[in-house]
Amino acid sequence: MQAIGPVTPPAQPPPAATQGGSRNSATDAFGLSFESLLQIVLTQLTYQDPLEPMDNFEFVSQLAQFSQIQQTTTMSDNIETLVRAQTTGQAANLLGKDVDVAAGSGTITGRVAAISFANGSPALTIETTDGQTISGLPLGNVSQIRETQ
Repeated sequence: MQAIGPVTPPAQPPPAATQGGSRNSATDAFGLSFESLLQIVLTQLTYQDPLEPMDNFEFVSQLAQFSQIQQTTTMSDNIETLVRAQTTGQAANLLGKDVDVAAGSGTITGRVAAISFANGSPALTIETTDGQTISGLPLGNVSQIRETQ
């Protein structure tokens, strides 16, 4: 196989490269959007030496790698969405239950009165046995769950 020299990306990314969705994850992970990566391949094809063109196997291999990056990014986004949905369900199941929540060096015990979501993360509001209402307790700090008696 022959090595291919560096390719300079276009001065401005194509308009589709700035759109949201899973493409932002690819941009965060690789510094380039999927469209920008494809633009690099097209630039390689445009400026390749016609007397020594890119090997077909190498070209197909590069396209397969770009496709794999796109699929991995999409799968990662889908798993993230699934985890958020599962966490939401777990939090909702705690409504009305008695919980122990680690807070500082101690534990707060009370009944879950409400669930709020800040930046996609659930936070519990509990009412303690002495009538206090405490908000903003992270779901991850729950150490014990009991059925209401």
